[in-house]
Amino acid sequence: MAGHSHWAGIKHKKALVDSKRGKLWSRLSKAIIVAASSGGGDPAMNIRLRCAINDAKAVSMPKDNIERAIKRGTGELEGGHFEEVLYEGYGPGGVAVLCEILTDNRNRTAPEVRKIFELAGGKLGATGCVAWMFERKGVTVVDAGQIDEVALLELAMESGAEDVKTVDDKFEVICDPDNLAQVRDALENADVPVEMSQVSRLPNDTVDLDVETARKVLKLVDALDDHDDVQSVAANFNIPDDAMAELEAE
Repeated sequence: MAGHSHWAGIKHKKALVDSKRGKLWSRLSKAIIVAASSGGGDPAMNIRLRCAINDAKAVSMPKDNIERAIKRGTGELEGGHFEEVLYEGYGPGGVAVLCEILTDNRNRTAPEVRKIFELAGGKLGATGCVAWMFERKGVTVVDAGQIDEVALLELAMESGAEDVKTVDDKFEVICDPDNLAQVRDALENADVPVEMSQVSRLPNDTVDLDVETARKVLKLVDALDDHDDVQSVAANFNIPDDAMAELEAE
């Protein structure tokens, strides 16, 4: 087991809030559209699509919505053109920030994202300025109350995972992106409920923040995360326990 990050815990909690207000449905629809567009509409032959559909089902996205998204991706319905873009920049305190974008109009999205960075005291950077600080990994989240730590580690390693991390009351099973589907299948076949399973960009190192800087960085991350075209936000910061306790008390 390795690693602990309050930022990861915040992301898990925010994902649950997003699912309740329906924002996650829009994001997952785009993910399904792009997956079907790039690899075809058969989830049995398209691992990326299969994962996107599983994520949609996990937050109770209606079957009709999923099928429409697949058809938009395959061209059977209109409205299926989205461009994948990676925006990189720096937030307050020099925190590296990566935004994965799906947009149908890059000329609209770019200035909007740049403005979000600037209003929060950050700066949108050039391509490649911070991407090297992150690794693409498959991340599957399991409630720590659903399985014993040792049993999960054994199951995860047998299924091709690389590591298991403890994040607050969750376990994160880390794997190569190509192994994400088989790791998820192994957990579900063992009757271990999966809360979230997706390809994420994990920082190689993190920067500890003080309360004031953490407040500014969280404001930036929340603003980016709330933008309709932003699929995910990754950042290389950690909020220490004492600073996190002060922020949560506000």
